[in-house]
Amino acid sequence: MPTLRGALASIVIGLSTAVVVVALAILPFLAPPWVSFEQGRAQAAAWTGFTDEQLHAVTDSVLHDLVLGPPDFMAALPGQTTPVLKPNERAHMRDVRGVFAGFYLVAIVGALILAAAFLLSRGRAARARLWRRLARAGTVIAVVTVVGGGIGVLVFDQAFTLFHEIFFPGGNWQFDPRTDRLVQLFPDQFWSETTIAVGVTIVVLALGLRWLGGRRAAALERGSPSAALAASA
Repeated sequence: MPTLRGALASIVIGLSTAVVVVALAILPFLAPPWVSFEQGRAQAAAWTGFTDEQLHAVTDSVLHDLVLGPPDFMAALPGQTTPVLKPNERAHMRDVRGVFAGFYLVAIVGALILAAAFLLSRGRAARARLWRRLARAGTVIAVVTVVGGGIGVLVFDQAFTLFHEIFFPGGNWQFDPRTDRLVQLFPDQFWSETTIAVGVTIVVLALGLRWLGGRRAAALERGSPSAALAASA
């Protein structure tokens, strides 16, 4: 029973850690500086025909509605009132916000689980065991991200399609870059490079957790002769 309980605890801690790490890794790439940088690389201004000022104004409005809400997505060019995005594009962005909200709700639950785990880990042995689990979770997250990312880079279009078919089964995610502003604002290059950047960030955070977890566990184990035995449970 203790072994089963330990295995279940490791799984719960690992899953919670993975969700929190991914959530933290995504946040910087929702910020206007990164979005503006990648739009420049993907030539969004050329796709849309907007000036830089117009592009930034519309994009900032879309990001505001995505992150803070309300999710109207009625962004318009400066001095105009006609929405840049068509009804189907706005509907898709509301679905995107729903997916984000659901994911970050799960991430908050994961963070609460981790906080509870630290509060319940009383004594050096228990705390060392928890840090060891976090270190192992970091290792697994890094390996899975590298392997999955390598495969994803090779089949990015198929992976992109599969992702949207799973999370947007209504099919309102297919747009024409010749006529639809949403994919002109955020071209394919924007998504492929941002996905790679998020993956690299996940790996860095995971390896940092592996290093920190191992270091903290070792320090606690050195302070308690019985902790090393307990940490292996």
